[in-house]
Order: sequence, then structure tokens, then C-alpha cells
Amino acid sequence: MSALAGLLAFQRETEALAQVMGRLGWDQETMMPRGAAMQRGEEMAALEAVLHARRTDPRIGDWLVGATPQSEGEAAQIRLIAHSYTRACRVPGDLAAEIARVTSVSQGKWAAARKAEDLAGFLPVLGEVIALRRAEAQALAGGGDPYDALLDGYEPGITGAEIAALFDRMRPRIVGLRAALRDAPPAPVLTGHFPRGAQLALAQEVAAVFGYDFSRGRIDEAVHPFSSGSFNDVRITTRIDEAEPLGCIYSTIHEVGHAGYEQNIAQDYGLSVLGQGVSMGVHESQSRIYENQLGRSPAFCDWLYGRMRDHFGPLSVDTPEDFARAVNRVAAGFIRTEADEVHYNLHVMLRFDLERALMRGDLALGDLEAAWNDRFGADFGIAVGKPSQGVLQDVHWPVGLFGYFPTYSLGNVYAGCLHVALRAAAPDLDGQLARGDLSTALGWLRSNLQCHGGLRTPQATIAHATGAPVHEDALLGYLEAKYSALYGL
Repeated sequence: MSALAGLLAFQRETEALAQVMGRLGWDQETMMPRGAAMQRGEEMAALEAVLHARRTDPRIGDWLVGATPQSEGEAAQIRLIAHSYTRACRVPGDLAAEIARVTSVSQGKWAAARKAEDLAGFLPVLGEVIALRRAEAQALAGGGDPYDALLDGYEPGITGAEIAALFDRMRPRIVGLRAALRDAPPAPVLTGHFPRGAQLALAQEVAAVFGYDFSRGRIDEAVHPFSSGSFNDVRITTRIDEAEPLGCIYSTIHEVGHAGYEQNIAQDYGLSVLGQGVSMGVHESQSRIYENQLGRSPAFCDWLYGRMRDHFGPLSVDTPEDFARAVNRVAAGFIRTEADEVHYNLHVMLRFDLERALMRGDLALGDLEAAWNDRFGADFGIAVGKPSQGVLQDVHWPVGLFGYFPTYSLGNVYAGCLHVALRAAAPDLDGQLARGDLSTALGWLRSNLQCHGGLRTPQATIAHATGAPVHEDALLGYLEAKYSALYGL
């Protein structure tokens, strides 16, 4: 067996085991009994120890030296495996296992603390997670910026300084648009009672319209909607509030964007390092373009309005136009996942600045709540009333995902670029969306981006799909044009 064949066969087994670990995480969020939390932590730690040992196996280094690629795909696999091997070898195995154990336990404690509004009781657990991730960041950084080392695990090829500069360029136009919208007449609000069963039925219908393959996936409920898995087992979750159906519908569309990316990767790449999204930013570009540029477009809202009436009866808004304005209503709110497109990136910018300061030691854990609340008041003009509206609202920090948040806004920027290219390729897109026909849009995304998986670097993936470099102007121009039309500016 050649060095390359040995390397790829070994990696395939590692990828399969990683999928098993991912399934344990899915189960913890959806099906696992609460009393199993401590045991699940031990299980996750044990499996992480096995995975870490495989990812640092000295044979990988030998295989990499001897591997000779014969194609672009093989060269990309060698590049990605080498990157993962270098990172894994810098982290001690006992530290990797302890992170897996503590974050698994922390996830359950966060859910309980969030429900009880008990931030003080959760801070010691969060402190453990932060300490472990700082230790990991120091090991990965090798003398460089620890936050950049964590960020590299989610969005290779970009630094915290580059993201900060991007956010500095974006903020003035976002704040300016928000200020203009404050003086416009308010949008309608969708009110009423929307039964759980009808919401689930509509969510499944919409998921199918957006191309979700139920033969290789399923929809369940969770506190925090997410997508899990890759290749031929990609599962999503949603959440239901019987007074607010748009959260269920659009969180489903969002997660179908993630799942669609994974389901549409070329089958030849399955259970390889190419058989998954290339980065979280590119992954978010798919969920955000599905949810926003397509799902929240006035044209698609025209179709969705009819389906809402079929499932729920007469609505509190009387026309498709008013329904589109209700779907795209702009209002400062506490919850990131429920934020409109204008405010969403301000949520991400807040979290980016705070987590970067935490990892650098510039912000003490005991000062986190005050720092969050002060910044939120300044950015959104409303006061945080309870921890579930602030520090405790997201699961990311409790499970150690420091460096993850900025990829949400990178995904928005990438989605803006993709949307411009998609519109150029499909001039009748609005007519199709108004009929609930996503075939052209989904086909374009599948062939230009999704099928290639991890073949290219993140920004090269977007540039290959669009034929142009990544730039934030596409997103900002889209937001200004869309909301000016909806609000008559």
C-alpha cells in the first residue's frame, strides 16, 4: 500500500469515529435523559482520547512525507490532513480529553442555568471551560495570538485583526441603515396562536422545498437549533413557540442550509477531510443565503403567506406584502438567533469583542455580565433584564466554541457575494421564488459551491463560486436596497 493510500484509509476511519462522536452530541441535545449528563461526559472524553491519539499518530507524519498526490483532490486532502495533524500534535492528549468531558457536562449545566436565570451558579463552570480553552489556545498558538489559534479551527486563513477591521468597515453603514429605519413607520407584527403540530408540519414542508433529503436526515426539537453530521446522515433541529411561528420556520430553513451543504457534497468525498464544509464561515454562507436572501425575500414570502394560511387559517396580516414586512420587521431585540438582518451583525460584533478579550485575559470572568450589558445597551439602546437575554442565551461559550462567533458575520458577507452572482445567473429568480420553486437557486449553489466540499480554502471557495474576490459591499448593498424598499425609505 502506498503512503497516500495508507494515509487516506487511516483518515477515513478517523472521520467515521468523529461522526459517531457527533451523533453522541446530537443525542445529548435531543433524546438523552437528563440524568445521563455525567456519564455522557465520560463517554465523550473517552472517545476524544481515542480520536486525539489517531490524529497525532506518528504514522501520519511518515505518510505525509511519502504521499504523492495525483489530483487536485488528493493534494487538498494532504493539505488539510497536514494542517489538522500539526494542530493536534500541539495539544496534549489529556487536555483534549478533559475539554471534551468538561464541555459535555457544561452543556447540561448551561441549559439548567439558563432556565433558572442562574448566571452566578454557572460562572464557575464557565470559568473551567475558559481556562481549558485558554490552555489549548496557548498550546496551538506556539507564541502567536491565542485567539487567532482558536479562530483557525473554524475559519482557516483569517486573523482576529482582519475580522476586527472588517467589522469596523461594516459598522457605520449598518448603524446608518438602522437609524434611517427608526424614523420609518413600523412594520406589521404577526400575532395569534400557532399550534405545535401545524408548525412542525409546515417546517417539514418548507425543509423539503429547500431541498432537505429526509432519507438521509431528520428534524427534531432542541433548545438551540443546530445541524449535525455529514455525508449520508445529516440531522437538524428546530424549536417551537406557539405564539411565534416564524422562529420555527426560519430556524428550520437556516439549519437546512447547513444540512444541504453537507448532503450535496460529492459522494466520492464521503468520510474524508473533503467530505464536509470547508469552514464555519462558508457553512454560514449557506444557512444565511437560504434563510435570508432566499427565504426572507419578498418573492418567497408571497408563496409562504399562502402556505401559512393553509396551515393556520386567517392571519393577523392581510396581504402578502404585509406578511413580507412582518417577516423582515426591524426591531432591536435581545436574542441573536431571532435578530433581523440589520441588527444581527451587531450581536456578533459584541460577542467577538468580548470573547477575544476573555481569551487574551483582558476581561475577567466576574466582569463579563457587566461588560455584556453595558455594550448591549450602547449598541441596541435597551437594557438586558435577565441572563437568558444576555450572557446565557447562546450555548457556544458553555461548550467552549471560542472563535466561532465571527464566522456568523463572515457567513453573511460570503452570502452577500453569492447572492449577487446567483442573481446574475438567474434573472427570473423572484418569479421562481414566488412559486415556491427553489430548484434554480439550489442547483446553482450545489454545482458552484456545495459539491466541492473542502476542496479549496474558504475564501477561494467563495471566489470560485462567484468569480470575484470576497467583499462586504455586496452584503451591505443588499441590506440597504432590501430594507429601503420594504420600509419606503
